[in-house]
Amino acid sequence: MLQTTYIRCHGSGNRFLLLDAAAEPRLEALADRPDLIRRLCRIDGPADGLLLTVRRDERFGMRMFNTDGSEAEMCGNGIRCVARSVAERYLPDAERFELLSGGRPYPIRREEPLFEGIPTYRVDLPIRLATADFPPSLDAPEGFVGRPIEALDPALRFTYVNPGNPHLAAAVERIDTDRLVRLGERVKELPALFPRGINVSLFVPCGGQEIYTATYERGVGLTSSCGTAMTSASTAACFLQYCRTDLPIRVRNSGGMVRCCCRRTEAGIVTSLSGNATFEADGLLRIDPETACVELLGRTTLRTEEIDRYRRFYESVQR
Repeated sequence: MLQTTYIRCHGSGNRFLLLDAAAEPRLEALADRPDLIRRLCRIDGPADGLLLTVRRDERFGMRMFNTDGSEAEMCGNGIRCVARSVAERYLPDAERFELLSGGRPYPIRREEPLFEGIPTYRVDLPIRLATADFPPSLDAPEGFVGRPIEALDPALRFTYVNPGNPHLAAAVERIDTDRLVRLGERVKELPALFPRGINVSLFVPCGGQEIYTATYERGVGLTSSCGTAMTSASTAACFLQYCRTDLPIRVRNSGGMVRCCCRRTEAGIVTSLSGNATFEADGLLRIDPETACVELLGRTTLRTEEIDRYRRFYESVQR
């Protein structure tokens, strides 16, 4: 039997249960129990995933699990929440530090609030244009940018971007969520093309340095927000010349808004993702790994001021 505290949190409306495996290493055993992960994601209202803060010697990191129990290599919204937790619990004086995710280090920095004291963090995401997740049959040695994938949707022009996990992004005139769901489900029917699945996003160029995104996330489904998807869509928008590199891009979605900036560096393309890390509630759990039973102990304690601040921010960006 294991008893542990948790934080219910979100980045841009992408909600998670956050557990501290740096303080309680036995929590990492959850990685082998997708049934427990699925239950944890439902224990305090529906969550989009489970976050674990982990420690590797003197370094901190994140492990992120989708609602189906599968592990994601990276989560742009989740890593900001983990960054805040690490900063507050372990590195109170650090303005900049690194977090590991999927075996890779990611630079983190604390930033000025997006809105009225909302805790805001930035992560720099190196962009890869060709990885093992990308189908070799879609030959694109210099990057797959603005090209059709007939088996997926012949009318769309997709761009492949990997900021830690694989994404396809396509520009559209308006977001059609039914079409997006069909794309996400179609991916599952194409194991020869996408053996490990792939995240799919549609984005609307809004003029200037602004886009609006929606995402079907592998292992989750249609989601209000996905940090690496917003990073990928803003990077694709720069590749396709809807937006300019080296300037902030305002990226809105149904969960809120983040800022991205795509830069070409000597080390390659790096896109930064800056957004909120909001802690909504604190609670206590009991987990029985033997029976896969999960139980809330007592009531959660709401952080009403934080919830209120984000609500006001959300209303301001959705107008």
